[in-house]
Amino acid sequence: QVQLVESGGGLVQPGGSLRLSCAASGFTFSYYWMYWVRQAPGKGLEWVSSINTGGIPVYADSVKGRFTISRDNAKNTLYLQMNSLKSEDTAVYYCAKEPRIPVLKITTLREFGSWGQGTQVTVSS
Repeated sequence: QVQLVESGGGLVQPGGSLRLSCAASGFTFSYYWMYWVRQAPGKGLEWVSSINTGGIPVYADSVKGRFTISRDNAKNTLYLQMNSLKSEDTAVYYCAKEPRIPVLKITTLREFGSWGQGTQVTVSS
């Protein structure tokens, strides 16, 4: 059974940092591209970043230069290092895999094959 479990969210001041983790189980983690998406209050799902099986990252323009996605295949864990956080980064962050359509067209979590329960990130002074 596929499981994705996010952790590391919390309350942070603007300009601060957080590191999210996503522990994966039930599948061969190293075989899959992995994704971080987020959903802000009252807004739709937004793709944040992807990482391929070789560790090559891709970022949304809104987070480029501030966020870093990485993976540890030995630990079956996906990470998102978030620096220089802004209030507009406030959202529930989800890790996911196997998008059923191009990831930029995804509007709901159900359009991924698997996703976690999410972790809340709140950026506020």
